[in-house]
Amino acid sequence: MPINILMPALSPTMEKGNLAKWLKKEGDKVKSGDVIAEIETDKATMEVEAVDEGTIAKILVPEGTQDVPVNDVIAVLAGDGEDVKSAGAAAAKPAAKPAEAPAPKPVAATAAGPAPAAAAPAPKPAAAPAPVAAAPAPQANGHGRIFSSPLARRLAKEAGIEIGRIAGSGPHGRIIARDVEEAKSGKGLKAPAAAPAPTPAIAPSMSDKQILALFQPGSYEIVPHDGMRRTIAQRLTQSVQTIPHFYLTIDCDIGKLLAAREEINATAPMDKEKKPVYKLSVNDFVIKAMAVALQRIPDCNVSWTEGGMLKHKHSDVGVAVAMPGGLITPIIRNAETKSLSIISSEMKDYAARARARKLKPEEYLGGTTAVSNLGMYGINHFTAVINPPHASILAVGTSEERPVVRSGKIEIAHIMSVTLSCDHRAIDGALGAELIGAFKMLIENPVMMMV
Repeated sequence: MPINILMPALSPTMEKGNLAKWLKKEGDKVKSGDVIAEIETDKATMEVEAVDEGTIAKILVPEGTQDVPVNDVIAVLAGDGEDVKSAGAAAAKPAAKPAEAPAPKPVAATAAGPAPAAAAPAPKPAAAPAPVAAAPAPQANGHGRIFSSPLARRLAKEAGIEIGRIAGSGPHGRIIARDVEEAKSGKGLKAPAAAPAPTPAIAPSMSDKQILALFQPGSYEIVPHDGMRRTIAQRLTQSVQTIPHFYLTIDCDIGKLLAAREEINATAPMDKEKKPVYKLSVNDFVIKAMAVALQRIPDCNVSWTEGGMLKHKHSDVGVAVAMPGGLITPIIRNAETKSLSIISSEMKDYAARARARKLKPEEYLGGTTAVSNLGMYGINHFTAVINPPHASILAVGTSEERPVVRSGKIEIAHIMSVTLSCDHRAIDGALGAELIGAFKMLIENPVMMMV
């Protein structure tokens, strides 16, 4: 029986991918573990391995095709002893009726690791998505109404618990006072109802046709959005619309940091080629200071979920890296435990591979906070948008000499402005102030990061 090769999900958030390149052609024999194709996600290019052995009977999705949905059939494999031509012909021939179509063995490919990006030609037209149905209301006994006693409803309201999330133990599933009391301790509490899937983008105030009508034909060119740009637009739109941001700005005197950095770099050991083993940047100190600050103010090292607050044990700091067409945030895991030289080495490696689209999903997904530094562009102040599931992000400006007043005298100091964006659902104003205060103390006294 023919074996379907499906478009794999290369990350938990992947819904579509671009089939950048086929590394096998029709008629080629493959065995389990052979790399057969390269798939581009919105962030990286991954090699895909075959799971089963056989012969490529038919390639259904040509290389260069964009926006191929996960689990779509991209090729058909003829098993050992099976007629390749027959399997290929059957795959190419549409079934007369959906019910009469054979049910070939579904086999997804697996990701083997990153590979160099490949250019993609014109996208394949995609079918219009089906309309999203509204999320149904909680039901009991097949009806929209939730059966509960008046006392249970009052107790649930006082406890701030949604009545539909409580499992009823009364007659016919009726929610009674005892159920509410148990729900307060987490017993019998259902997960919150899933919200309707967000649309890929919020409808603009003006349609494409209206915008194009404002400009003379030939005075512009249209550059189609790639997967990365669409994902960035979707996630940031979702962030500013669903996360209540507030911002805290503080000035940091980094004179001691600059002196320590210069001394550390001057005494760095040399490798075989007589080059320093490491060269610390100001951003390496920022990452470390943010990681340690989150350990000192652990109530800020959190992620908001509807079911409860996730309190993280380690500081996994994402660092924004610009790359062609967008940006990505590779993550320094357990940053509070790592030396500045290790953080520096990891960041150089991540930045180089990010720009080449060679990061693995586990290297950029997750994290507990993020740092975005535009100081190298001469920007002295800006605010950054929180990247879910983080509850904060630190925007770092340039270091510049500014006049400051100390003991009634004006002096010149190296000042760096930083702005902390906080998710107000998870972090209140005073708590955010404690976090940015802890960061200021650490960045101004870098020796404290080592204690």
